[in-house]
Amino acid sequence: MIKISPTPLLVTGSAGFIGFHVIKSLLTAGQSVVGVDNLNDYYDVSLKHARLEILKSSPLFTFAHANIADKNAMEHLWAQHSFTRVIHLAAQAGVRYSLENPYAYIESNCLGHLTILEQCRHAKNFEHLIYASSSSVYGANDSVPFRTSDRTDHPVSLYAATKKSCEMISQSYAHLYGVPQTGLRFFTVYGPWGRPDMSYFLFTKAILEGKPIPIFNNGDMKRDFTYIDDIVAGLLPLIDKPPIGEKNSGAQSPHRVLNIGNTKSENLMDFVKVLEHALGRTAVIDYKPMQMGDVYQTFADVTDLTSLTGFHPTTSIQDGIPKFVEWYQSYSKSSP
Repeated sequence: MIKISPTPLLVTGSAGFIGFHVIKSLLTAGQSVVGVDNLNDYYDVSLKHARLEILKSSPLFTFAHANIADKNAMEHLWAQHSFTRVIHLAAQAGVRYSLENPYAYIESNCLGHLTILEQCRHAKNFEHLIYASSSSVYGANDSVPFRTSDRTDHPVSLYAATKKSCEMISQSYAHLYGVPQTGLRFFTVYGPWGRPDMSYFLFTKAILEGKPIPIFNNGDMKRDFTYIDDIVAGLLPLIDKPPIGEKNSGAQSPHRVLNIGNTKSENLMDFVKVLEHALGRTAVIDYKPMQMGDVYQTFADVTDLTSLTGFHPTTSIQDGIPKFVEWYQSYSKSSP
């Protein structure tokens, strides 16, 4: 799967949804991992602790409770470990929350990204930084499927703007210092151990409680829903495939951006119907207008990723949603 190294691999956002699943797969493969997370309270911290408890059961995992935007903390962490490979997934997530708390996004997403880049820049024999971008950078793009060659200079939310900023900062560091980097534009990731602020999680909870679920744009929305196992399967082979380029080589600088998605744009109401079937209950729908910062459709073209790794997503929403529901019901019963 990946080249196992005696040097630990650093994963930021280790208590988060994607970070948790990525680390689990790395540990299973026999790779030692150092995970860092600030365990903020954007959503239920008990879920983050539950993920960490599973990871901590492996002797190959070490956890550091720290803020990636804290320069001193990151310098201390790098002094303890000679990281040559980094998977940077930590960020302040959520499009709608960025309207309420913009400063959190600049600190975590922009300053945090810069702080990680600075450490990679000064590390000896550094090999590869993989970092999380987002499909939100495409803004209200109406050319589908979304291709990495499409323009991304009209973000419709601050969250999207910070993610695009990170891509540009990474490009500059690849050009100036030759830091090999791959940015991954994630498309609506879902699955077990997911984020409670995501629609599918909120919908599941509300349907089980008999409460109405908010459906924006009166249900006329489409999303490229991507199951977490497909995300991990697409990400891990990239670790040992850094982009090729030479220092100060302009367009040939070692930086690339790739889409990673399910390559299918699903109608939101079809998603709800599959969820209703998995739960055995009918949702109470509360139709609402389009929210500020939202987009009508997302749809990933993953041709570049497939060419590099042979990536092909295999999980439909008909298979993925029931797996999430099964986990949700089990976790809800075991939670205090």
